[in-house]
Parts: sequence; structure tokens; C-alpha cells
Amino acid sequence: MAIKSYKPYTPARRGMTVSAFDGVDKKAKPERSLVETLKKHSGRNSYGKITVRHHGGGNKRKYRIIDFKRNKVDMPAVVQRMEYDPNRSAFIALVKYEDGELRYILAPVGLKVGDSIISSAGADIKPGNCLPIANIPVGTVIHNIELQPGRGAQLVRSAGVAAQLLAKESEMAQVRLPSGEVRFVRVNCIATIGQVGNVDHGNIHIGKAGRKRHMGIRPTVRGSVMNPNDHPHGGGEGRAPIGRPGPVTPWGKPAMGLKTRKAKKASNKFIVKRRNSK
Repeated sequence: MAIKSYKPYTPARRGMTVSAFDGVDKKAKPERSLVETLKKHSGRNSYGKITVRHHGGGNKRKYRIIDFKRNKVDMPAVVQRMEYDPNRSAFIALVKYEDGELRYILAPVGLKVGDSIISSAGADIKPGNCLPIANIPVGTVIHNIELQPGRGAQLVRSAGVAAQLLAKESEMAQVRLPSGEVRFVRVNCIATIGQVGNVDHGNIHIGKAGRKRHMGIRPTVRGSVMNPNDHPHGGGEGRAPIGRPGPVTPWGKPAMGLKTRKAKKASNKFIVKRRNSK
């Protein structure tokens, strides 16, 4: 996937880049049967209290219903077109099954219009095909991985990421995730072959503040430039040190480096190697 740049006819355009959307149908409207209305919450909970800061505004979106379960087994489907999805970094593919049903899937690298894909235990090892981990050869690059059989894929769904199947032993398989973490996944969980598409997504340069606002992301202000009544780092004449052993949140809790994962979390036993272990 290529990156497209423009002549700097405005200061904001200088250095701004966008995806070239190679292979993506830019004029296609989403399939009406596969979209839902998406209500904005601007980071607020059911009481109207902001629980996630820096959310709000942005362009109106409709949610594309993605088939993460891939539960239409042993029935081939043909890729109709590739589409942009405003709700995720990856591109999506509209596929049509033999019985006429349409579904959206995440588009892996190498999948093109007209290609045939299938979800089956005996499927070929090619991008877009989905099969149980027990039937995938060791060393294969995979994405869209389930954690519980039948629940739908939860891991490795962002643009350009991929996991690798390292080993299989009895009921469990070892998978290296994009973060470097190695964890056990049940062999009867499904995964899709290949790497998620839109690989150059991480190389895009936003270029201007307004583009972030279009995404629904509001400005982030440093605590050190606030007043003392707004943030523990605030106040002082000129640029002042924070005056604390370490940085804290606006509510005084330790930040930047504090481990927040529960020590006795149930899924700890499935993690073989941490992402940040030496």
C-alpha cells in the first residue's frame, strides 16, 4: 500500500500524507444491510460524566458489521470489492457467498477483487481463508484470532499487524503476537491466514490539528502548563519541575510507567512471555 503526498499549496498540506487506497473502491457506498447507526458518546458514561478524556466531535459515521466469527463453514465466497472503514485502521472486503449472502471481513495483504475465500477445517493456507489453529501449520502468519471458540476474533485486527504460530502441544498452541508477547491459545479457536492489510497506515503523517478533530479526537493539554487547581503538575513561575517523585494524573494517581494489570488476573497463566520481558 502506497503513501500519497501533495504539493504544499497550504502550510497544513506541507508534509501531510494520506493512503493511496490502492485496490480500494473509493466511490462505493457501504452495503446497506451491513451498516448500523453509531451513536457518539464523547467519552461520557450513562450518567453524563466524562470517563474517557479527549473524545468528542468528529465526522458522522456508520458502523460496518464485520464478520469476526467466520461461521459460514465450507461455503466459498468471492470478494466483490475492497472498502474503506472509518471505524478501524484496516480496510475491509465485501464478500458474497454461494447462497447470495453478503458479509464484510478484514482485508488481508494480497486479497484482491475476484478472489475466492473459505472458512473450513480443510481450507488451503492462503490469505483470507479461515480455519482452526489445529489445522494451521507451525510458522504460518495469521491474524483475526479467537480467544474462546465461537466468540469471534479478538486479537490481531489492526492495520498491518500479524501474529505467528510458534508451536502446538495437545490442546494449546503458542502464538507470538505483534507486541512480542507469546501466549497460549486453544487449538480449536479459529484464525485467518495472512497479515492484515493497509500496512502503511502507521507511516501516515496527520499534518494538521483539524484532521485529528475530524477523527473525533479533542486536544490533549500538558499538566505542566495548567493552573494548580486544574492539575498537580500545574503552577509555578515559568517552566517549573513537577515537584513530585514521579508524574501523576489530574487526580493524583501515578502515571507513565505504573503497571495497572492485576497480579492475579485469570489469563496470566496463558502468557508464556511478556511483551516487555528481557
